[in-house]
This record gives sequence, structure tokens and C-alpha cells, in this order.
Amino acid sequence: MTERDLLVHPLDGYPPDLGAALWMMADTRARTLRALDGLPADLIDQVPAGGDNSIGSLLYHLAAIEADWIYADILQADYPEWMTELFPDDVRTEGGQLTPVRAATLDEHIERLSSVRNHFLEDIAVVTGDDFRRPRKTESGTTTPEWVLHHLGQHEAEHRGQIQAIRLALESSP
Repeated sequence: MTERDLLVHPLDGYPPDLGAALWMMADTRARTLRALDGLPADLIDQVPAGGDNSIGSLLYHLAAIEADWIYADILQADYPEWMTELFPDDVRTEGGQLTPVRAATLDEHIERLSSVRNHFLEDIAVVTGDDFRRPRKTESGTTTPEWVLHHLGQHEAEHRGQIQAIRLALESSP
């Protein structure tokens, strides 16, 4: 049996704790991408019987929420123009459900996730080691970049589980 590397490798160019948290987010994303590997194109927009969301809607939601947290809660800055281009639709309907996102390919969803993450990595570089744990008052409450990155990893992992359940339901249905 080959020994596995079960270590955190902080991303270079960031304070150590921030780099470690960013590595964890990258690991979470890699797992999400593996869960999407080989997904048939016709399943992206389908909602399983008894379900609320499609895989595409969940992927759009993951990208939008990641972008929102960095600007609204970490940087406390206006949303950049690229966000309007990547997210032409609100993430939720007036009734609070995730907005149904249709007609985007898996590659387009993955590119949106990648684009948000690349902007995220560039823009979070202003966060210093001390700033990583500095509380900020936001609309969401009092938070720190450290908690936001923890939350984003949890958020993605939970939705990855939903994506896997949706995929299984759709691939098993007649």
C-alpha cells in the first residue's frame, strides 16, 4: 500500500494561516470537481423527482456565494464589474429558492467557479496575518476572514453532497 500525503500545504504568497485555509479550499474544490467528473451533459439542468435544485443551479450558487463573501464580508468593498458579467441572475428567487440556472454547460459552470476562485485568490492577497483574524461588522454579523473561509469550505462540501445525491438519483432513474 502506498503511503498517502495527508498534509496541509499552505499556498505560497500568503500569510501561513491564510495560505493553509486557501489550500483547504483548493482541496475542497478538487473534491467537487472529481464529483462532477464524467457527468452526462443532459443531467446538468435536470431536477430529480422530489428535488428542489439542479446540479447547474447548485454550481451557480456555489460560485456566487464565494464571490459575495469575499467582497461583502472580507474586503467590505463594492462588487467588481466581473461579478455582474458572471452572475446576471440573482442567486435566489423572490420566494427564497435557488434560481433555476439552465442552458449552461458543465464547462461553463466550472469556468465560472474557476474565475471566481482566481479573483478570490488575487483579491484576498491584501489580507495580512493579523487581518485574517480581525473581526469585521457586516450585514451577516461580526465575522473574520478566517471564519469566512471555513464557512465557504463547509458550504461547498455540503452542496457537493447534494450534487452527488442529485447525480445518483438522476443516473439511477429509468
